[in-house]
Amino acid sequence: MAPILIIPGLGGSGPEHWQSLWQARLPDAVRVEQADWDRPDRAGWIARLDAAVAAAKSPPILVAHSLSCALVAHWAAAHRRPVHAALLVGPADVDSDAHTPPEAHVFRPMPLMRLPFPAIVAASRNDPYVDFDRAARFAAAWDAELYDAGEAGHINTAAGFGAWPAGEKLLARLTGNAP
Repeated sequence: MAPILIIPGLGGSGPEHWQSLWQARLPDAVRVEQADWDRPDRAGWIARLDAAVAAAKSPPILVAHSLSCALVAHWAAAHRRPVHAALLVGPADVDSDAHTPPEAHVFRPMPLMRLPFPAIVAASRNDPYVDFDRAARFAAAWDAELYDAGEAGHINTAAGFGAWPAGEKLLARLTGNAP
């Protein structure tokens, strides 16, 4: 199985977040750590993601949430290291003052170019950080499959998500281990 890079968004992912639960359970999962989860530094975050991709034993699957979906898009625009696939969950609309806090705006503008690897964008119909139609535009621009998560908030702990079995099915599709 491809190694899995867990890439939390603004604030990191707490111990009950599905990303943390997956990291603890999946043998090939490694978290991409950032110097400061509360004050993103675009160049620094991109460099840490690049180092993690470079250190992976084979092309990894990127599992990004929220602000880190923008991180993955920026990284892909600047780097050409091989990536197996990406699961981009609840992409924060960094271009929107109404949807994202000022700290997230360091990732403006959102890159809207085709990703050089297969991807699935999982988006909620009532995500406070992105309108569903905007998330659908991200998916289309990135040439990614759009997964409609329904009324799922930000697909995080605050929205009632723990292990998130539906997300694990999406990940299994990307790994080639879907039932």
